[in-house]
Amino acid sequence: MHLSRALNEKLTQYSERHDKVVLQHDFARPHVAKEVKTYLEMLKWEVIPHMLYSSDIAPSDYYLFRSMAHGLADQRFQSHEGATNWIDSWITSKDEQFFQHGIHTLPKRWEKVVASDGKYFE
Repeated sequence: MHLSRALNEKLTQYSERHDKVVLQHDFARPHVAKEVKTYLEMLKWEVIPHMLYSSDIAPSDYYLFRSMAHGLADQRFQSHEGATNWIDSWITSKDEQFFQHGIHTLPKRWEKVVASDGKYFE
């Protein structure tokens, strides 16, 4: 399981800098599988839910991936390793304020979702 190995490698580095991990994901079937729930409980991660498949309020969709897409615009990868290395270096290049900004803008984003009565918007 690639995700498990990657998480274990990053977990040591992360625990040296932070008290806990807060994960936000939807309740799509793969995310609520017993193995996933058990694994997240074992890691003692706090899980913050959001609406199923709502790209308007998923911080990864409207903030992280949108920003990453700009950097990917001119990239062409010859291998999986090349893509993985680019993603690792892109994430490493972002400072703490970049990620804090994405989290701090969530309440305004959620207000837009409520005001639009749950309909999608740009």
